[in-house]
Amino acid sequence: MKIISTVALDPSQRTVIAAAIAGVELLDRPCRSPEEISEFVAGGCDVLLSFRMPDDILARAHGLKWVQLLSAGADHALGGPMKSAAIPITTASGVHATPIAEYTLASMLAYARRFHVTIRAQQRHEWSRRTVISRLDVIRGKTLGIVGYGSIGRETARLAQAFGMRVLALKRNPAERRETGWTPRGLGDPEGRIPARWFGPEQIAELLKESDYVSVTLPLTNATRKFIGAREISAMKPGAYFVNIGRGAVVDEAALATALSDGRIGGAGLDVFEHEPLEATSPLWDLEQAILTPHVSGDFHGYMELACELFAENLRRFIAGEPLLNRVDPAQGY
Repeated sequence: MKIISTVALDPSQRTVIAAAIAGVELLDRPCRSPEEISEFVAGGCDVLLSFRMPDDILARAHGLKWVQLLSAGADHALGGPMKSAAIPITTASGVHATPIAEYTLASMLAYARRFHVTIRAQQRHEWSRRTVISRLDVIRGKTLGIVGYGSIGRETARLAQAFGMRVLALKRNPAERRETGWTPRGLGDPEGRIPARWFGPEQIAELLKESDYVSVTLPLTNATRKFIGAREISAMKPGAYFVNIGRGAVVDEAALATALSDGRIGGAGLDVFEHEPLEATSPLWDLEQAILTPHVSGDFHGYMELACELFAENLRRFIAGEPLLNRVDPAQGY
C-alpha cells in the first residue's frame, strides 16, 4: 500500500503510521500549494494524508482509495474535486477538541475580566482601573449555549462545567446524544450528560435567549451557511458574548458587526471570518468589544502526533474492512 502525506512527518510520526500496517510505502513531503500536491501525487497512491487537495486530484492520483484530511472540516473538499466521488473521506475531527475548547474558555474569560480593554489601555500607558472595575464579571453561574455539539463542543462543555457554568446544547438531531466521532480518551462528553437542555436547529432562538455566552462550533454546509443571521442575533441576550470558531460563513458577519457597534450584544470572540484574511476595511477591527484572532484556535504543538494517532487507527480499520472514524457524509456535508 502506498501512502502519500503532503505534510512532512518526523520519525516518531512515521513509526506510528508504519506500526498500523506491515509493508506500507510511506512518502511525505511538505506541499505548500495545490500545484505542489499535484506534482507529488502524479505517480498515484492508495491513500492521501493532507490538509487540502488540488482540483485535479482524481486525475493525478491514480488508484486513490481513501483521503484522510488533516482538517476538522471537509467543506473545501466536498465543494471541489471530491464533490461527487465515491472515494471515502475522513476528517481529523477530535484532534482540535482541546486547543479550541481552551481557546473558547480563554476568550470568554478575557471578556469577563475585560482583558481586551486593559490590554488596549496598557498600549496607551493608561491606568484603567476606574474604567473597568464596574464591568468585571465571572463566568461561574452563567449559561453557555453551544451551537454544534461535536467533539469541540463537548470538550468546551466539559471545561465550562468545571467553571460552574450551565450548558445548553444544539445539534442536528438532539435525540442522538452520544458522540459518534473520534475524541482523545478522557475528553469531552461522550454520553451527552452535561447539557441541562438540548435543542434542535429550529430552536436556535430559544437557546440564544437563554445564553449569557454562545459558542458556535458548526461545520460549513448548505444547511449551516448564515445559520446565525440578523434574526438570530437579535434574539440574543443583551450583553451576551459570542464566540465563533467554526467557519466564518456560518454567521452573517455584517449583522454581527452592526449588533456589536449598536451595543445590542456585549462582545464577540472571532477566530474565523467570511473572507480570510479579514479585509482591512472590516468594521470589526475597530470594535473594542471584539477579540479577533487569525484562524489559529485549533493549532498547537503536538497537532501532527495526535493526527497520526487517529490516522493510524483509521488505517488499521481500512485494512480490516471496518467502519472508518470521522467518515464524511456528503449528503450532510461533514
